[in-house]
Amino acid sequence: MYRLDALKGWFLAIFPILSLVLCMLFPVVIEEHFVWDLRWIPFLLGGLYGGYRLSFLLIAITLIIRYLSGGENGFYISCITFPLIGISISFLSKYYLQMSVFKKNIVGILLIFIVQILTQFIATQIFGINIGISLWKQYFIIQVVGIVIVIILWEAILANFQILEKLAKAEKLQIVSHLAASISHEVRNPLTVTRGYIQMLQEEVSSQTKVKYANIALRELDRATEVINDYLTFAATTPENKEHLRVSDEIQHAVNIIKPLANMNGIDIKLSLLEDDAYYIIGERKKFQQCLFNILKNGIESMQVNGELYIHLIHHAPTTTLQIKIQDKGVGMTKEQISRLGEPYFTTKEKGTGLGMMVSYSIIKSMNGTISVSSVKGKGTCFCIKLPIHRNESDRLKN
Repeated sequence: MYRLDALKGWFLAIFPILSLVLCMLFPVVIEEHFVWDLRWIPFLLGGLYGGYRLSFLLIAITLIIRYLSGGENGFYISCITFPLIGISISFLSKYYLQMSVFKKNIVGILLIFIVQILTQFIATQIFGINIGISLWKQYFIIQVVGIVIVIILWEAILANFQILEKLAKAEKLQIVSHLAASISHEVRNPLTVTRGYIQMLQEEVSSQTKVKYANIALRELDRATEVINDYLTFAATTPENKEHLRVSDEIQHAVNIIKPLANMNGIDIKLSLLEDDAYYIIGERKKFQQCLFNILKNGIESMQVNGELYIHLIHHAPTTTLQIKIQDKGVGMTKEQISRLGEPYFTTKEKGTGLGMMVSYSIIKSMNGTISVSSVKGKGTCFCIKLPIHRNESDRLKN
């Protein structure tokens, strides 16, 4: 939304300024006392759509270019007409923006008519410049046609901006609805199970059975907590406690955590770190480990028994970027699935919310890094995490 508003603001400013400058630098006809061009069209529309700030800027630009172009009488006429009209339309701007396209065209034609009459009156009555009426008529008709065409085009462009803004809002609302649906679904299930087992604890059962029920209820509560933590991590993308992280240590720690799951699924983890692996990045340790865990877990779950998961830490000198490649030999993904990775409520698993990958993407982005994915259906997937190196071991020893 912010980018669209900024782009719209730049368009409203740059378009009339650039058009005005080009009209004055490349006039249609140069007479002895007058320079004939279409400067009034961008001048009027710039003031009407851009307000008093843009109007005053256009007045200054017009007078500067007109002075440099030469011709005293024409410059003096511009010194009277442009400030007078410019100040007037700056007050008219807020009313003009609320009008329909038809009324805007009527106002534009009336302003061209007023400008024509005012300029002709000042030229003939004050400076004694007589120009044929036929030339005035031609000039008036050309400007009327020009301003009508530009207003219609301008309104079409502004309408497109409004449509884009509405689409952006609708997309955000859709994301929020998907998040709400996924979280409510994932949290409701373990809470329902927990409630059921707590109710059964009220029945007359053996102490051993009560312990079993209590353990199941606690596991389900832990599962609900994990979903909520994933959501909170996604919502708070900015690292709270930044610190220097030794990349090889963090990878090794994530591997140690995930190894029981890998062993249970018969997956062999092959780790390849750099010989001089004392590179540091900056970020929040807990979140970075969570990101690695999520990707490793997805890789393990995508493979059958006796699969292999490869983890490579790569640095190509003299770049200041580290690469962590995590490659599995699982089911793989299609291009469409890859393009949707990181979206809420999108997952390739039978049971899942997609929050894990969404959180991982958010964490790496908050660390000024990127995640790229390559995959072949039926052959496996490779996640490549690129992170900026903050310092290496030699820098740390110097400090």
